[in-house]
Amino acid sequence: MIIIGIAGGTGSGKTTVVRRIIESLSENEVAVLPLDSYYKDSSHVPVEERQNINFDHPSAFDWDLLSKHISMLRNGESIEQPVYSYLTCTRQKETVHVEPRKVIIIEGILALSDRRLCKQMDLRIFVDADPDERLIRVIQRDVIERGRTAEAVMERYVRVLKPMHLEFIEPAKRIADLIVPQGGHNEKAIEILKMYIERIVDK
Repeated sequence: MIIIGIAGGTGSGKTTVVRRIIESLSENEVAVLPLDSYYKDSSHVPVEERQNINFDHPSAFDWDLLSKHISMLRNGESIEQPVYSYLTCTRQKETVHVEPRKVIIIEGILALSDRRLCKQMDLRIFVDADPDERLIRVIQRDVIERGRTAEAVMERYVRVLKPMHLEFIEPAKRIADLIVPQGGHNEKAIEILKMYIERIVDK
C-alpha cells in the first residue's frame, strides 16, 4: 500500500491531478479521502456563528480521526469516512464505507499541514499554480457551483484565502517530495507521477 498526500492552494488543480492518477489505475486499486470530509463537526456552534468558521485554517480539521483512519487502512481495516455538509457546517449521520486499497490518496488544501499525518504518507505532493490563475478558477467555481457573486468571492479571497495560503499552504512546499507546477496542465509531471505510482503498485 502507498499513502499519498496531495496538497495545494484552492484552484491549483489538485482534483485534476487526482483524477489523472485514478484513471491510470484499476478501479479497485485506489481510494480517495478528501480532506474536506474531515472538517470538525460544528453542530454545537450556534447557527448564526457557523459562517465565521475559517475553513482554510488547520484547526478546522479533525486530524486525530483522519490519522486514525489512515492507520486502520494501513492495517487492512475498512473505515467509515465522514460526510460533511457545507450547508449546515455539520457532520451527517451517513458515512462512506472505504476498503483498504493499494493506493490511498489524501487530497485537500492542507493535506500536508499536519506533521503526524505527513509521517504516515509515503509520497507528499504539492500542486502549484499561478495565484492569478487560481483566483480565476475559484471565481468560476464559486459563481457557478455555489451561487456566489464574483465580488463576494474576491472579497473572501483577499480577506481569508490569500492570508491562509501564505501562512499555512505555501510552506508545505518545503516538505513535499514532488512539486507539480502549472497544476493540472503539467502533462509531463503528471505522467512521471503516474509511472512512479504504477511501478509501486505493480510490485
